[in-house]
Amino acid sequence: MAEIIIKEVVTKRDKRNFIYLPSKVHRNDPKWLPPIYADEWELFDEKNNKSYQYADTILCLAYSDKKIVGRIMGIINRRYNTIHNEQHCRFCFLECYEDFDIVHALINKIEVWAREKGMIKLVGPLGFSDKDPQGFQIEGFDYPKFIVCPTNDSYLPEMIAREGYEKYQDLVNYLAKVPDQLPDIYNKILSRVSENNEFSIIEFHSKKELKPYIIPVLNLMNQTFMEIYGFVPLDDQEKKDLARRYMMILDPRFIKVVKTSEELIGFAVGIPDISEGIRKAKGNLFPFGVFRILRELKNSKKLLMLLGGVKKSHRGKGIDVLMAVKMLQACMENKMELIDLHLILESNTRMRAECERIDGRIIKRFRIYQKDL
Repeated sequence: MAEIIIKEVVTKRDKRNFIYLPSKVHRNDPKWLPPIYADEWELFDEKNNKSYQYADTILCLAYSDKKIVGRIMGIINRRYNTIHNEQHCRFCFLECYEDFDIVHALINKIEVWAREKGMIKLVGPLGFSDKDPQGFQIEGFDYPKFIVCPTNDSYLPEMIAREGYEKYQDLVNYLAKVPDQLPDIYNKILSRVSENNEFSIIEFHSKKELKPYIIPVLNLMNQTFMEIYGFVPLDDQEKKDLARRYMMILDPRFIKVVKTSEELIGFAVGIPDISEGIRKAKGNLFPFGVFRILRELKNSKKLLMLLGGVKKSHRGKGIDVLMAVKMLQACMENKMELIDLHLILESNTRMRAECERIDGRIIKRFRIYQKDL
């Protein structure tokens, strides 16, 4: 291959090339899942994405013979580094054709940039927060790709390891069949928890009912996710932006909230898997893509669990089990067949135990890498 030249993204045309490069890399892969491009334009918009206010960033394209052959982003999340007293840089959105020289040139560019910024470690793939796809998939390539998870080919983790990167964190993806009836252990726990008058569970039948709870749920997420690696608290504007971004695909049937008389203390959010609708729409909402996605939202038989948490002061009281039972009941009532529980930290033994309680099995593994600079 000719010399690899790395150039920073400067113009709107550069950004368009950055956003759409993966579709060219994967054009011959019928299993590849494109992003929703409207979300991509918003993600990489420095004016509208509030994350840029507390992060230093660099977007780069790799060229060979004047052809774009790869891309990468570097992020120094100053807010996260301050909270955790770290000097870490992140790399993310690495995509390229299968060639080690391209990966070497791209990752080296970010390493040099990070050192110039005074960073001592490079970790990734990791975006602005854990709400962006994180890690490279390293196992389970036979299973379909789906939204909010990495969609890389197997050669990228192999090539990044050749650059001296080692395991930092692994995340796992469980798949479980929706049971015909609740496991006995759940019935026993549910009976015990139901006698507790300290809290109650709220279920929804419409987006109108759901809407007042969205921001309170995100407030609670800020509190409960602080222990999760990579999480950055959302400010008020980011909460509004996130709520607006996901409102279209939220399904009230699969959102459960637990509260006391005074406050919200638990939440669980799932959505039907709309990945096939996105694939049919080729990532475009307009002119007709949105209808394909909404049709899949209605017809999908697999539930993706997106978020869940319980306030620390109320853990160990069965609230997580109560929400799990209500979610399973909703799946059974709506004839869902599968539940996908993804991007669970390998070290999160409590959550993994709940997955295994319903006979969930690990089908994919994702890895975040690290390298001292």
